[in-house]
Amino acid sequence: MPRTAFVSTYVPHRCGIATFTFDLASAVGGREIVCPPASRCAGGVSAGSPPPHPARRAGRLHIRSSSAQRLWRGGRLDPARVRHLGGEDGAYVLDFVRELRMPAVATLHTVLSKPSVSQRRVLTELVGATAATVVMSGTAASLLTRAYDVEPTRLEIVPHGVPQLPLVAPDSVKPRLGLQGRRVILSFGLLGPGKGYESVIAAMPAVVKAAPDSIYIVVGATHPDLLHREGETYRRSLEALAAALGVIDHVQFVDRFVGQGELGSWLQAADVFVTPYPNLDQIVSGTLSYAMGAGKAIVSTPYAYALEQLASGRGRLFPAGSADALSGTLIDLLRDPELRASLGRRAYEYSRGMVWSEVGAEYRRVFARAARSATPFAAPVQKFAAVAG
Repeated sequence: MPRTAFVSTYVPHRCGIATFTFDLASAVGGREIVCPPASRCAGGVSAGSPPPHPARRAGRLHIRSSSAQRLWRGGRLDPARVRHLGGEDGAYVLDFVRELRMPAVATLHTVLSKPSVSQRRVLTELVGATAATVVMSGTAASLLTRAYDVEPTRLEIVPHGVPQLPLVAPDSVKPRLGLQGRRVILSFGLLGPGKGYESVIAAMPAVVKAAPDSIYIVVGATHPDLLHREGETYRRSLEALAAALGVIDHVQFVDRFVGQGELGSWLQAADVFVTPYPNLDQIVSGTLSYAMGAGKAIVSTPYAYALEQLASGRGRLFPAGSADALSGTLIDLLRDPELRASLGRRAYEYSRGMVWSEVGAEYRRVFARAARSATPFAAPVQKFAAVAG
């Protein structure tokens, strides 16, 4: 197994990419962490996190160059996994990759179905410059081959990782969260527009009428970028909507970034999990993956990742923005514990290949193949290419 450098936003930053990289690096082992010079995620410190090696503060080109040189001079690193390094459409990442004296493996969390000319160029050049590119679904791989003319042989499909959680009855966990006697509908993630939480709140009057003990819980702090720009205006708007609809006592916000252990408890206590995202092009969702890993009955809009993951009876879909369709689906599930359990078991069984130990092992295989296929570098590359993202 080659030693691997992870170039990414990383804990203590509080965002999905940072958490993903921390979990993956822990699962892979034998790694070093190199933070990009300008993290797009802000936030507080997560206790117990291994420190990264911060990039030096200097001009952008110099930072990229020094980061690449540090990885090379160590002499111990083989493939490097590359993430956001800035520039228009992420183009600076290509400068970084071109400077490396080792193969690079890129993991894509987003693939746009209708990219601009610049976005398409950046992404195709990144795929061409790396030894392998990892995507987390067959849908993403198909999109890359269809819309970006990427050769399928250049792609590796490795699922989004999930914690190893036991499959338990929600009622056994609810008392520790003060939720005994409630039927719990859950969403989690950094709070911000574009998540579709409004549609769930809009569905709650009908849900509460049919199931008066139901409650919708949204776990997660406001996204740091949004908090910096607007404060808690968006969260207040959701609270105002719940109040206007008369369901304020049936909607709860857990306004903090929760750790892995507490998040596991919230997931296990949920009767139904909802991802109401209006963006139907979304090709990956860590929250949906986590809900599958906890064995939840899942209700979702039919975005690309949900269509693939929830196929074959692993969940239920509803049209984006349709509060009526959502309320009907939620009511059916809340009234039928056997149906919830059946959907949850199917999701749980499917997700066994997504636990971090399995995902880490697959990444180790990807890194080893990248190392074996790479051509040795004899001298520093002085060429820079615009691209990547």
